[in-house]
Amino acid sequence: MHNIRVPTQTWSIAELAAEYDVTLRTIRFYEDRGLLTPERRGTVRVYHPRDKVRLGLILRGKRLGFSLDEIATIVDMYDAEPGEEGQLAYLLDQITTRRADLEQRRRDIEETLLELAEVEARCHADLEALRSR
Repeated sequence: MHNIRVPTQTWSIAELAAEYDVTLRTIRFYEDRGLLTPERRGTVRVYHPRDKVRLGLILRGKRLGFSLDEIATIVDMYDAEPGEEGQLAYLLDQITTRRADLEQRRRDIEETLLELAEVEARCHADLEALRSR
């Protein structure tokens, strides 16, 4: 029996940037921070599935408001053996903290929207009163 090697899909920096709608500079920044480690073929960066997954995790972490240090810790867990108690406890703690922050933001936004609606209603009423004079 022969071992048949299935080629792994790879991406250029431009392809990843286009797929994730980020700049080349953003990807290079994450690389400089050690969050991405593409293969080098001369001066060309070659990104493997691991890099693609990590970039997705980084960008999701940024959208959720995590700092780059927090993201680095979480993304590094992607490469570690699953189930290590300390890693899982850290991640659960980060999730709890982030969830509480987002829930508070949601309450603040809802309260602000209600206040804006009240001000808007008063403005409409005042404008109507001025027009009907």
